[in-house]
Amino acid sequence: MSYKNITVATTLRCDLLIENCLTVVIKASKTIKPIVEAQILTYMKLFEAPQGLIINFNCLNICNDGQKTFVNDLMKAIQPN
Repeated sequence: MSYKNITVATTLRCDLLIENCLTVVIKASKTIKPIVEAQILTYMKLFEAPQGLIINFNCLNICNDGQKTFVNDLMKAIQPN
């Protein structure tokens, strides 16, 4: 993977990248740790994706408790004034 013309040797792997707009990280853990949030923000920056979503399947209600959304400055550029 490269970032700003620098080759980054890493094993970072995004779970899902949907139409270069939405980065998705899928987990099944009791809690979402801050490192996972940092991970999705990194993916969003590297892939230049304006939105991110963490889905945690280790909960009773995925809609209420099992997801966390993220947006970055690229999303502001897409929004109409």
